[in-house]
Amino acid sequence: MFTGIILAKGRVTSLAERDGDLELGVDAAGLDMARIAIGDSVCVQGVCLTVTRKQDTGFYADVSRETMAKTTLGNLQVGSNVNLEPSLRAGDPLGGHMVSGHVDAVGNLKRIDPDARSWRLEFELPPTLSRFVAAKGSICLNGVSLTVNKVEGARFDVNIIPHTQAVTTLGELRIGDGVNVEIDVVARYLDRLTRSG
Repeated sequence: MFTGIILAKGRVTSLAERDGDLELGVDAAGLDMARIAIGDSVCVQGVCLTVTRKQDTGFYADVSRETMAKTTLGNLQVGSNVNLEPSLRAGDPLGGHMVSGHVDAVGNLKRIDPDARSWRLEFELPPTLSRFVAAKGSICLNGVSLTVNKVEGARFDVNIIPHTQAVTTLGELRIGDGVNVEIDVVARYLDRLTRSG
C-alpha cells in the first residue's frame, strides 16, 4: 500500500530482457535504501514492483509482459526519470490517499494550461473508467496522488503546483504523453457493491 506522495525521483539505469520479461534497474539515491529489502514493494511511476536485487543506491525489479502492455513502463529508456515511493510501514504519515500500485489504464495528456503558478493538466481516460472519476475526488497519476478539478465525459483535469512539477515526473509531461492511472480504490469498491446489490 502507498499514499501517492513521491519520496524521490529515480532514474532508469538498465533495461534487460529476461526470457520475454524485463528486468528494470533504478538508481534510487533519493530513497533510504536501508529501509528497502529484497522482496519489498516499491511504487515506480505508479506501478507496484517487487525488489529482486539491491545495490548501494538502487534496486532491480522484474516487469512482466502484462505490466509492460498495460502501463507506460514498456516505454521507459535508460536515463528516464521515474517517481518512487516505498510501501507504507506502520506509523508512516498518510499524506495522500490509499494507492495500491495497480494501474487501471493509461491516460493521455490532452492540454496544459498555466493557472497562476500552477499548471492545469487535462487528461483523457478510456470511457469505461470515467464513472470512477469525480470532481474533488482523488486520482493517482504516475504514482502521484492528486485532486480532480472537474470531469467532462472521459476527460478530467488536475492542477500541478510548482513543488509537484519540480519533485515528480509530472513536470516533464508533454501533450500526447501517456500516464499510469489508478482510480480511487474506494470508488472501485463502491461501484462493485452497488452493481452486485
